[in-house]
Parts: sequence; C-alpha cells; structure tokens
Amino acid sequence: MAKVLLICGSPRKEGNTFLALSEVARQLEAEGVETEIVSLGTKPIRGCIACGSCYTRTIGRCIFNEDACNEISRKAKDADGFVFGSPVYYGQPNGSLLALVQRMLYSASNNFRFKPVANVAVCRRGGATAAFQTMNMPFQMVNMPIVTSQYWNIGYGTAPGEVLQDAEGLQTMRQLARNMAWMLKKFHADGAKDVPESEPFTPTNFIR
Repeated sequence: MAKVLLICGSPRKEGNTFLALSEVARQLEAEGVETEIVSLGTKPIRGCIACGSCYTRTIGRCIFNEDACNEISRKAKDADGFVFGSPVYYGQPNGSLLALVQRMLYSASNNFRFKPVANVAVCRRGGATAAFQTMNMPFQMVNMPIVTSQYWNIGYGTAPGEVLQDAEGLQTMRQLARNMAWMLKKFHADGAKDVPESEPFTPTNFIR
C-alpha cells in the first residue's frame, strides 16, 4: 500500500489548515492510500544557517537535531508522496514550514526525490495564490512531480472550522487526493519504480 505523509504547517491545533489536509487524507484513504498527518504546532523550527555540514559530510540529515526536521525527514524515507499545508501570513506560507522544507530538501533530498507532492494554502481573504506558488517552488528543484487539482489547492476560512463551509475548496482537496492516488498507482504499476536518469550536476554561477 502506498503511503502519503501530510505536513500541517499551522501552529493552531486542528485549525483550518489541519481540516483541509484531513479532507485530503480521508479521500486518500478511500482510494486505498495510507496517510499520516504530522502537525508542526507551536514548537520552534530553526532556519537553515548555510553551514553545509549536511552536504559536506553527506550524513543525510540536518546537523541540528532539536526540532522536527530530522524526524520528518526519516518519515519521508518510507513515504511515497507528500502534501504540505500552510496558513497564509502576509501573502506567504508560515515561516516555520518554509524553514522546515528548506532544511529537509537540502539535507535529505534523497528521501523526497521523484516522489509526488502537493501543497495547500489556507487564507482568510487574499494572498493564497502567492503563498501557493512559493510552496511549490522548492520541490521542483528536487525532481518531485507536482500534483494538481481542479483549481489551485486553496481553502478559505478564518475562525477554526470555517474552511468546512468552503464547498469548492473541499471539493478541490478531494480531487487533489484522487489525482495523488491515481499518480501513485501509475508510478507503482507492476512494481516499476524506475526513475529518470540524471546528468551530473553542472552548477553555473553568474559571478566568477
């Protein structure tokens, strides 16, 4: 059975972002896909300090181990797909979620590479599309197929539970889940897990 890991980047316990991800999870389960939701909550997430320790030592994890980064990276190794959800702050995703994603993809990219991913943004009124685009960008640098839906993966709500009144938003979450399940089944048909060959990385800096 395929498994999808859903990461809730909201500090609010069972708030609108969590409820939107729960709608995705329910539909994934109905499609025969195992799910797990991990909430970041209110615990601090350290930002990357560009020390390069994870890269130069090839240790496969972030050098800092006091927050959720390495724990979620370990879970990612056994996951087949991912959904990241965030509330919108000033037209951007939650900073804690961005810090987490940046550190995970740099320190443990092999746990994510070529696995489908989707992002969900939840907002009161505006800024959701900008936040959604920001969330998609890091994963495109790690060869991760982006799972789409019938609309951008956006839900609306302010007070806890209001997103459940967004009928189109919930429908978008369910279609996202169906698309994710369909993609996972296609990828794993007949046990085939081959991935495209990659050329050796050729970094080209503008300033010499």
